[in-house]
Amino acid sequence: MIDKFKQEKLKKLLDLGIDPYPYSFRQEMHAEEIKARFDELQGRRSSIAGRAVSIRHMGQLFFIDILDASGKIQVLASPQMTKKESLELLGMVDMGDILGIEGIINRSKRGEISIEGHEIIILSKSLSPMPEKFHGLSDTELRYRKRHLDLAANPEVRKYFITRARILSYFRRFLDSRGYIEFETPILQPTYGGANAEPFVTRYKALDADFYLRVSDELYLKRLIIGGMEKVYEVSKDFRNEDIDSTHNPEFTQVEFYEAYKDYNDFMTMTEELISSLVMELFGSYRIQYQGKELDFTPPFRRVYWVEEVKKLSGIDVSVLTDDQAGQVAAREGLKTSTVNAYHVADGLFDKYIKPNLHNPTFVLDFPSYMCPLTKDKRGNPKLSERFEVFIAGREEGNCYSELTDPIEQRRKFEQQELEREHGDAEAPPSDEGFLEAIEFGMPPTAGIGLSIDRLAMILTDNISIKELLAFPTMRPKK
Repeated sequence: MIDKFKQEKLKKLLDLGIDPYPYSFRQEMHAEEIKARFDELQGRRSSIAGRAVSIRHMGQLFFIDILDASGKIQVLASPQMTKKESLELLGMVDMGDILGIEGIINRSKRGEISIEGHEIIILSKSLSPMPEKFHGLSDTELRYRKRHLDLAANPEVRKYFITRARILSYFRRFLDSRGYIEFETPILQPTYGGANAEPFVTRYKALDADFYLRVSDELYLKRLIIGGMEKVYEVSKDFRNEDIDSTHNPEFTQVEFYEAYKDYNDFMTMTEELISSLVMELFGSYRIQYQGKELDFTPPFRRVYWVEEVKKLSGIDVSVLTDDQAGQVAAREGLKTSTVNAYHVADGLFDKYIKPNLHNPTFVLDFPSYMCPLTKDKRGNPKLSERFEVFIAGREEGNCYSELTDPIEQRRKFEQQELEREHGDAEAPPSDEGFLEAIEFGMPPTAGIGLSIDRLAMILTDNISIKELLAFPTMRPKK
C-alpha cells in the first residue's frame, strides 16, 4: 500500500527535477569492511549505499543508520560537513529509502564509527511504509510471506542464507575435487520414482500426457552411471506432495551423488568426511551448539543397526513383519500411519524407538529389505538391505544404498511396489520401464546418496525450522 505522505515527498522530488530512481551509483565500500579496516581508513573519503533504517536529528545534526548487504553503519550530516542540496534533500527522506552517501570515514563524538556525509542522494524512494516492528520484525508468518521485509528488518537472517550458500559451495567443491561431474536431469518426468512419496501432477498439453514433478533424481542419475559416467552428482530441486512442517516443504533441495564400483561402506566413509570437514570449514571446530546442546561432528560417527535396535527396544523383529501383521502391531504400539502395511508400521516403530536417541551424527544401517526396492540385499542376510540413513539432531539428513543392479530382481521389486499401490499406498511409486530397460544393459556396482541441504543448513544455523533457510517457503495462498 502506497503511503500518501511518502507519495507527496516523491512529487516534491520530481517537481525539483530530482530523479528518485537513478540508474546506478558508485558504491566503493560496505559497512563491515569500513569497521574492520577503520584504523587504516580513518579520514579517507569513500562512498556507501544502503537502506535508511533509522533517521533522527539533534538540532542541525542528522544521524542516519544505513543497512547494506554486510551490516549497518551510521551516517552523520550537518551544515558543516554536508552540501546544502543534500541537507535540503534530507527533508524528503523517509525510513526505508535507499540512499547513496559520499563522505569521510571517521568517528562521532561518542566514538561510533561513522561516515561524515558530504553528499547524499536518493537511489530509490520507498513508497510503502515499513512495518511498525521494523527494528526486529517478529511476526513469523509476515516474515516468511514478505522475505524482503524480513531481510531488511532482521540482518541476522541474511547470515542464514549466506551459510546455506556456503554449504552448497562446499559440497560442490568437495565432489568436484574427487572427479565428480555435475549434471541436470529432468524435473518434469513421465514416470516418477526414486523415493516413496506422493507426486505433484501436471498436464503436458503438447504431448497430451500427464507428467510429474520429480520426487527424486535417482533413476536418471543411475542411467548416467549405466552409460559410463562413473561419478555423477546433481544439486536438485525435488517436489513431494506432503504435509508442511518444520522439516518438510513440498519443494526442497538436496544433493544426490553416485559412484560406480563403490558400496555403502565406502559412502559411509565419504559422507563422514564430507559433513565433518564442512563443519570444520564453517566453524573451525567439530563441536558446535544446537538449540542449547553440543553437537559433536568428530569422525567416526556412531553406528546403529536398524533391526537390532528396534528389536532390543520394542521386542519386535521388523525384518519378518508382514502386511497382515502390521495392523495388529500398529494398534498395540499406538502408531498412526498413512497406510497400514509393513513398510509404514516399521517406519513408525523406528520413529518411536530409535529416532529420539539420535542426537550426535549417527549412521542407521541395514533396513528391512521390504523397505528398500532400489537396494542390494545385505550380504549374508537377505532379510536386510545395504542401506543407511545419516541422522543429526534427531533429523534424517541423508539416505544411501548399495544400489540394486540386478535387472530381474529390480523388476520383481517394482512389481511388489505396484501391488502396494493397488492396496492403497499412495506413496509407493510406479514401475519405471525406461529405467528397467536401461539397467538390463548392465549397471556396474554402484553406491549413491541423497543429502538434504535445507535440514543441514537448519542445524548449522541453529534453527528449528527449515523455513528459516528457504528464501520463500511454501505458504497457504491468501484469498
